[in-house]
Amino acid sequence: MVLNKTTWAGWVFFAGVMLLVTGVLNVVEGFIALSQSTRVVMVEDKLYMIDISGWGWALVIFGAVMLASGLGLFAASSAARIAAIVIVGVHAAVQVFWLGAYPVWSMLMIALDTVVLYALTVRWQEVRTQDTSSATSFGDRTKAT
Repeated sequence: MVLNKTTWAGWVFFAGVMLLVTGVLNVVEGFIALSQSTRVVMVEDKLYMIDISGWGWALVIFGAVMLASGLGLFAASSAARIAAIVIVGVHAAVQVFWLGAYPVWSMLMIALDTVVLYALTVRWQEVRTQDTSSATSFGDRTKAT
């Protein structure tokens, strides 16, 4: 199967949409954590009061960076691509630590991160040339030879 440039642009569009959706969810979750910052946790026979405002700010900032890089991917920005690769790589690494608590969710997130990393790292130059010019420098790849 031979893929054309439009297909690769579709993969990058998919990565951008995933970053936007995840970024929005992180920002919303961060604002919720900031508005309800005190939690009470019971462990064995002890009661702990926990302040999660730091976690809320981390989610808001991380979500905003994800939103910015997702929007940058729509403009085919190389800086946004590099930022997105780093963000998605960090997200996949963090999910490894959550495997014990949320095994199914963590595995799904790692799989999705792998697909997004694939979309961001394969044939970026073809996406860039498609965005900057309508002329095809690689020839017509819509037909299998």
